Amino acid sequence: MKKSLGLLLLSTVALLPACSSNNSQSADSTTQSMQVFNDADVMFAQMMIPHHEQAIEMSDIALDPTTGGGQQVRDLALQIKNAQDPEIQQMKEWLTAWGKPDSPEDGMDHSSMMSGMLTAEELTELGTLRGQAFDQKWITGMIAHHKGAIEMANAVLKDGTNTQVLELATSIISTQQAEINTLTSMLG
Repeated sequence: MKKSLGLLLLSTVALLPACSSNNSQSADSTTQSMQVFNDADVMFAQMMIPHHEQAIEMSDIALDPTTGGGQQVRDLALQIKNAQDPEIQQMKEWLTAWGKPDSPEDGMDHSSMMSGMLTAEELTELGTLRGQAFDQKWITGMIAHHKGAIEMANAVLKDGTNTQVLELATSIISTQQAEINTLTSMLG
């Protein structure tokens, strides 16, 4: 009985692709494209996750009403947070699909090796500033942070192979360069 049930299930599963629509074929091609990746793709995701997490942390500081940040800073902080949080989830899903951990396996904190990352002390200092002093420090910190993300995205465009990673890298360059332009204009 178990053997015939198993054969029935196996034959049913084998027939499903023949009955499928173009949507599942497109899902299959997406799945296949996710299976093509290299070390550069993995490193990009593993490094961009904490990079984005820090941008969200900086945005949360700006969105805290006690900092007295200007409306433009708060608006941009919300925009950054809303863009980068889903990207973090996307990169974590890729790493899971690839059977890779969210961070490099060597256990080292690589954040100091990433361009544009604020140190713990700089983040603490940022949280103590208020008003215009806060805005200026946040803006200059976020410009450096975005430039670091663009460097990482350019590196994976050069060395990566996964089409979805390359699309995200291209999007990061475009979005964050536009935000750098906005931030620069805010400096006056």
